[in-house]
Amino acid sequence: MDMEARAHSEHPEALRLWLRLLTCTQLVEKQVRSRLRERFDTTLPRFDLMAQLERSPAGLKMNELSRRMMVTGGNVTGITDQLVAESLVERVDVEGDRRAYRVRLTPKGRKQFHEMARQHEDWIVEAFASLSEKDIATLHRLLGKVKDHAGGHQEAVA
Repeated sequence: MDMEARAHSEHPEALRLWLRLLTCTQLVEKQVRSRLRERFDTTLPRFDLMAQLERSPAGLKMNELSRRMMVTGGNVTGITDQLVAESLVERVDVEGDRRAYRVRLTPKGRKQFHEMARQHEDWIVEAFASLSEKDIATLHRLLGKVKDHAGGHQEAVA
């Protein structure tokens, strides 16, 4: 049973919408995870780490990667070790700090990531194929309003 199935007509419409968003996110993510595994023999966390490195060609320190991915340093280290072993990323010393290093994509890693990213984009576009361009623009705008409102409340609490 998905999250949405738990909601009943007596629940507020906003709650039912929230559960539908969660359900849709989980369904699309499940498809992406499955396709990454089948097509590229990789995982979503590995894809996400490589995506962060793609955005930072000079590389990132481990703590930066951990913060951007919102996971523990141990998780990042484990994924990085796997990708280093496959020559997809490399560790580079940080000048002036013998204890630190940056992680960056190798040329092989960059090539593989670009192939995965093209497929990933196609899969996401496919997930929204039942919506018109206008529907997508409207949904994007409306969710932007929710994001702005939630962000404003977050700052007020902090």
